[in-house]
Amino acid sequence: MDYRDAMTVLSQCGLGAALLGENEIILAVNETGGHLLHGAGELEGRSLWEIAAPLCRESEEPVYANIAFGEYLLRCPAPEVSNLPPRSRLIVFRNAANDACHDMLISILNQISEAVALFDAEGRLYLLNDAVVKMEAVATQDVLGEHVEDVYHMLDGTELAIPTVLREKRPLLNRRQYYATRFGKNIDVMSNVYPIAQNGQVLGGFTVMENWSQIEALQKRIMDLQDKLLNRSSRVRPKAKSELTAQYRFSDIVYVSSAMRDVIEQCEQVAKNDSSVMIYGETGTGKEMFAQGIHNASRRSDGPFLAINCAAIPENLLEGLLFGTERGAYTGAEQRAGLFEQADGGTLLLDEINSMNINLQSKLLRVLQEGTFRRVGGSAEIHVDVRLLSNTNVPPYQAIQEGKLRQDLFYRLGVVNITIPPLRARREDIGLLAKSFIIQCNQKLEKNVKNISKATLERFQAYRWPGNVRELQHAIEHAMNILPDELSTITPRHIPEHILAGEEGPAPRPVPERKAASLNSSIRDAAYQAVCRALRESGGNISEAARTLNMSRQNLQYRIKRYQINIEELLRE
Repeated sequence: MDYRDAMTVLSQCGLGAALLGENEIILAVNETGGHLLHGAGELEGRSLWEIAAPLCRESEEPVYANIAFGEYLLRCPAPEVSNLPPRSRLIVFRNAANDACHDMLISILNQISEAVALFDAEGRLYLLNDAVVKMEAVATQDVLGEHVEDVYHMLDGTELAIPTVLREKRPLLNRRQYYATRFGKNIDVMSNVYPIAQNGQVLGGFTVMENWSQIEALQKRIMDLQDKLLNRSSRVRPKAKSELTAQYRFSDIVYVSSAMRDVIEQCEQVAKNDSSVMIYGETGTGKEMFAQGIHNASRRSDGPFLAINCAAIPENLLEGLLFGTERGAYTGAEQRAGLFEQADGGTLLLDEINSMNINLQSKLLRVLQEGTFRRVGGSAEIHVDVRLLSNTNVPPYQAIQEGKLRQDLFYRLGVVNITIPPLRARREDIGLLAKSFIIQCNQKLEKNVKNISKATLERFQAYRWPGNVRELQHAIEHAMNILPDELSTITPRHIPEHILAGEEGPAPRPVPERKAASLNSSIRDAAYQAVCRALRESGGNISEAARTLNMSRQNLQYRIKRYQINIEELLRE
């Protein structure tokens, strides 16, 4: 085939073709090739090396190539042609923008947290990942194809790193750059800039940047941790450090839902200051975990963290525990520091504050207003530096209306209010939480459970979880306790019956009419119920049900026959 005809056919197929002479001078280019090289009618007589250098490699392998306009071209095999001019050759190429490898590269770059920008040999931008767009608040279409010096300028009077790298053909590492975009955004980054070279020819380069403010925060955190490690041994506390340390951090909270992400972001912001925080959440949502996370993310993280459940302590003891006692304050009273003194320099959590007696709430209010208190039976004013956190399992305003929480105390304790969503409001977290609890229970129970069945997860998703995350944790532990050692997957027959039946729980099973006047009849009824329950939880597996009941398979079969239990009907109920 004549090369002219071949070039026409190739153009019809969406492929670019160029006839190259000595020194890679373009002798001819087909219509598609002209469009791909952005120079239709203006390319003949120019060197392809200046436009798309990598296309000129003496390799039969397809290679990517950047051109001045920030695009990729892919080298393709050339067909057999005739009548080529002397000392010339035909090359074929196509746009690689839709190539799978190219798409994969872009996807990877957009998923990493670092800001990455690619530029050509002239210093023109041709790719920005999502992190750059977010950091610089720029629209990609506004800067692609433009020279970096037309988009950015250094605020400290130094030269941009990219032109230096292109000129010197060497990377610049760990270079702090404080620059501004032409759109008015000031950026402070730590950058690494690398050239891309081939056969001694610089084809372009790329820069990887990290926000300096985030780096500074991380450095401060590391230094603080180092100080704590150096000083912890010499620091004297009223109690052992292990008793006063918050266990959980925000990183320990298991979630994928946007609802939980929003709450954690709020808590991380709140942790920076010393304002009082009131956390509301239903029973079992993990309120204390969030409180501990706030403490560990605060400047008080090296101080003590103490918590007291106001609902679990009698009123006459709670006051002494909070404020301390002096000898003789009441019969048997000893001189003892209270939780406020023990928490000096740290955080005190008042759990279920709505359960605290109203009279004691008024004394707590005085502490918050004046910053001082007296021990029970004492006269000396004591001043401490304590951040107060509190939580409640009912909405604060409901507690106020019901007379369980003083309104003026709420305004003091609830400077910031955080609401933890119930599990039913973040159902996308259920599967991840279940797997996390399986890992915990494997260690606790010395099991090797690996999976939870799809059917079980569907039951979990349909349940309303009035006990929230704590109830889910207990459901997993229940299942793993009754799961036979030879099985590694939790199925619906292993989970609590009330979860299978729904939030209201199963209706009581009718017991066949029997004479219940005797002890023997009561025992038989209980045995009947136990057999039915074991069969239901095992999915009708007699061997497994027998192991649950700690009896032989033959004995269970005898009882099934004696009680006239139809297993198929039982499982359908």
